[in-house]
Amino acid sequence: MSASSSPRAHRGTIAIEDGRVLNHEHLAAGQHVLRLAAPQVAATALAGSFVHLQCNAAIRMRRPLSIMRVDREAGWIEVLYKVVGHGLAELTKSETGDTLSVMGPIGRGFSAHPERRRVLAIGGGVGIPPMVFLASELRADQRADWQPLVLMGSEIPFPFKARPSRILVPGMPEGSIACMPLLDEWGVPSRLASRAGFPGCFDGFVTELAREWLQSLDDRQRNEVEIMACGPTPMLRATAQLAREFNLPCQVSLEEYMACAVGGCAGCAVRVQTANGPAMKRVCVDGPVFDATSVFAD
Repeated sequence: MSASSSPRAHRGTIAIEDGRVLNHEHLAAGQHVLRLAAPQVAATALAGSFVHLQCNAAIRMRRPLSIMRVDREAGWIEVLYKVVGHGLAELTKSETGDTLSVMGPIGRGFSAHPERRRVLAIGGGVGIPPMVFLASELRADQRADWQPLVLMGSEIPFPFKARPSRILVPGMPEGSIACMPLLDEWGVPSRLASRAGFPGCFDGFVTELAREWLQSLDDRQRNEVEIMACGPTPMLRATAQLAREFNLPCQVSLEEYMACAVGGCAGCAVRVQTANGPAMKRVCVDGPVFDATSVFAD
């Protein structure tokens, strides 16, 4: 699995289709998981890409939502979202059988490298979905004996019922045993971090948990690690600092407000360091995944 090397190559894969609601699960803390029949989007989605979704026929402005799961054969996609604002509040009212306009997949995804088979995937809050998608893609990728570890952080209840993991992860702090059941079923180790006192979770930031694990590796193991992260900007900045500390490659998926989501309005532009100096890049089409050193230079 890899993103195209051309920043424009993926634009030809963007489709607009009527997505039929297959399931809409309502969870704690205003979180929701929406499954849509959207075969065109599902066919070309990459871990890290997103959809621009119509929330309601009466609301013209779409909302960008990261893709969490895809079934290409069945033709469906799944998104996790947290209610922020009127549009997403209206989206919660959609029911099985309803139709919502879906535009996507949009954006450059994560690029995994076989020489870095120990993928450390870090997701914070609504940055969790791309990490689940990434784990799924690595399971299907035959280029290497991938050994991903997914770490998730949240200060509100996780969007799943956590349970003790059945997978041993050397280097984890004592008592840090809570996992995402779906990943455990896939054979992908995961651990959870929170300062909210949830049972089995690491008591602290998810980047602190990542540091504990990285410190437990020997030089050979650490040379096989690449970090991939999605979450709020402070978490991504801390992740970039962690990557510099251990001299590791790191990719980050940025979260920005978007209007058009196809590069026309440039409302999501961020400052990025390039070989030719600083430049403004649009998160929607030039990203959302960037090399961490280009975004967090200090």
